Amino acid sequence: MKILFTLILVLGLSLPAKAQFAAQNDAKYIATLKAVVNYKINDEENMAAIESLRENKRFNQQLQRMLNKLQNTRTKNSTNSRIYKILINAGKDIYQELD
Repeated sequence: MKILFTLILVLGLSLPAKAQFAAQNDAKYIATLKAVVNYKINDEENMAAIESLRENKRFNQQLQRMLNKLQNTRTKNSTNSRIYKILINAGKDIYQELD
């Protein structure tokens, strides 16, 4: 009985650590993705096209409609979850490529 209790205790304590590690990795990949995007936005080859998009009223309205479908709340909808997975995977790929 003592062994069973110890086993349950060890497993119970390891789950939060694994969840925290996964959350830290997700944050690491999102931060990497953001840093690389910010860096590439300021790339000389992209600057003119990006400035043109920033001034494009139709594009900005469309972009705002798309962003309105996302949420940063604890309860996420299915669209938000799919987008989050795409961002994590992209960040992970970039992180592994640059590391």
